[in-house]
Amino acid sequence: MSTSELAWFKSSYSGTQGDDCVEVAAAEQVVCVRDSKDVTRPHFAVGRAEWLRFVGFVAEA
Repeated sequence: MSTSELAWFKSSYSGTQGDDCVEVAAAEQVVCVRDSKDVTRPHFAVGRAEWLRFVGFVAEA
């Protein structure tokens, strides 16, 4: 799946000032993550289970 086919979104906690932020997009088997300040750079992908584990960890912190 190409980057342009993904539906990227930022966290609702992200500001509108263009500060440090990431965007995520859910694909069929993975969750893709990219730098919102430079969307031309390659994104990375993690499995859905790993993403859920990460989000759960962050929510507890």
